[in-house]
Amino acid sequence: MRAVARDKDQDEELWGLAGLLHDLDAEQTTAESHGLKSAEILAEQGLSAEIVHAVRAHNGENNGEAARTLLAQALLPVDQVTGLITAAALIRPDKLMTLTADSVLKRFKEKRFAAGVIREQISRCQDINYDLLPFISLALQAMKDVHEELGL
Repeated sequence: MRAVARDKDQDEELWGLAGLLHDLDAEQTTAESHGLKSAEILAEQGLSAEIVHAVRAHNGENNGEAARTLLAQALLPVDQVTGLITAAALIRPDKLMTLTADSVLKRFKEKRFAAGVIREQISRCQDINYDLLPFISLALQAMKDVHEELGL
């Protein structure tokens, strides 16, 4: 999220925080209510309305919240592409270090690989003016930059 924010001349801290906190309720809720409890907790803690909306909207297909801001629109594809990149890295002996965007794109096309990744949401990178391969490249480089923290 921080890399996309930087590329879009947005607030990296705000976007990074949304990326870190958006799945706060993932283990405690159903698919239908995921994001709603997180948004409620974040609002109670005084986080910005923009973050609260993005967190609620990242599961909008299940809870009816449409992504109305650039931040919310970015969280959808970023959330899913990082999962795809992580899955692709985990099957390699050197994890992220030699993984290429082209390799991730090949995995993107394999519907059975990382089947839980919602490819339609990754394709929504076009909503924020990215073609698929450059978007994957941006996300992959961002993850490589923090690979030690990620354990990848």
